[in-house]
Amino acid sequence: MTTQKREPIDRRTFLRSATGAAGLAATAAVMTPAMVTDAEAYDPGEDETRTKYQPDSADVQAFYRTNGYETLDRK
Repeated sequence: MTTQKREPIDRRTFLRSATGAAGLAATAAVMTPAMVTDAEAYDPGEDETRTKYQPDSADVQAFYRTNGYETLDRK
């Protein structure tokens, strides 16, 4: 067994080591995207890209008729 006492770390030494660790992490974060392969594009398919709003449909015309939008033009 050794009876050596550790020296307490002062604030300046702690901040120096924390800054160095943060610098290494930032460098690793910058270098990582360079090693990644090409990403595949998301293909939404035909169902998600079709036109969803049909102004001539019966339900849309009924909505505007029941909410009085046709009568607002006549005033």
